[in-house]
Amino acid sequence: QVQLVESGGDLVQAGGSLRLSCAASGSIFSINVMGWYRRAPGKQRELVAAITRGGRTNYGDSVKGRFTISRDNAKNTVYLQMNSLKPEDTAVYSCNAVAMSGYNYWGQGTQVTVSS
Repeated sequence: QVQLVESGGDLVQAGGSLRLSCAASGSIFSINVMGWYRRAPGKQRELVAAITRGGRTNYGDSVKGRFTISRDNAKNTVYLQMNSLKPEDTAVYSCNAVAMSGYNYWGQGTQVTVSS
């Protein structure tokens, strides 16, 4: 089992920045990919960014150039630095961890609200 605890969600003005953190505990040795997804009201969940244990990254098209994902394997923590935030970035952001087996673990989610 893997437990994921997110932090960093907040209310911020458009153009501002936030950093989300996701700390993993439990069977962390089994984790390969960690990432962030988001779900806005009335919309489907979408990939924000993901990073492999080796540091390979993948970003959703809407956040490329504005968001940066990073990973501290020693601390079992993944970060999402969000810059130039837009109102359309408002969503619940959830941390995701994919085990070597392919099983997906999810955090409880953290609210990010961007005001115009």
